Amino acid sequence: MIPRSKAAGSVTGIVLAGGRSTRFGRDKLREPYRGAPLLHHAVLALSQVCGEVLVTLAPHDVRPALPAGVPLLVQHDLVEGEGPLAALAAALPNVTSETVLLAAGDMPELSPPVLLELVRTLGESGADGATLRDGDRVRPLPVALLVRRVRPVAAALVRDGERRLRTLLDALRIAAIDEVTWRSLDPDGRTLFDVDTPADLSR
Repeated sequence: MIPRSKAAGSVTGIVLAGGRSTRFGRDKLREPYRGAPLLHHAVLALSQVCGEVLVTLAPHDVRPALPAGVPLLVQHDLVEGEGPLAALAAALPNVTSETVLLAAGDMPELSPPVLLELVRTLGESGADGATLRDGDRVRPLPVALLVRRVRPVAAALVRDGERRLRTLLDALRIAAIDEVTWRSLDPDGRTLFDVDTPADLSR
């Protein structure tokens, strides 16, 4: 475990956990992965970088067991199946920090040093957000976002019927961390690993 970031109080972690797990066939976030429910791994990684962690659930989901000792908020999505952009837009009004660090609940190998690099890059770049470059692509998750700039843009996109996080990033000024830089902190690139099917749990 890395030392807790000195900037943690100015960052809120948001874990998106309201998906339908369609490809998995059941609620994957409750599945065991390396000794703990899948969801716990993302929450714990963000807790090392953030002052608190907000977990977004589907409207009728029962609150799952969550890691002890982590400052946590739980919020239910307003509408079933509206996607990650709508979940983010609904969460942002409840965030009081300057920055959010957004990740998916099915990303169990997030590297805290990489997450810190996202926050650092956002602070130094003057951009609206910071994300990771993966080859010739820019990945939408994990991403650090400046709340005051992102909140109105996300809300407007959702009102217009948009649901993809990538649409939000396309509307913002984003600093992309090159792959050489972030892989120096996570050589195997496991930060971008996500679980889509039961077979992924053994990868």
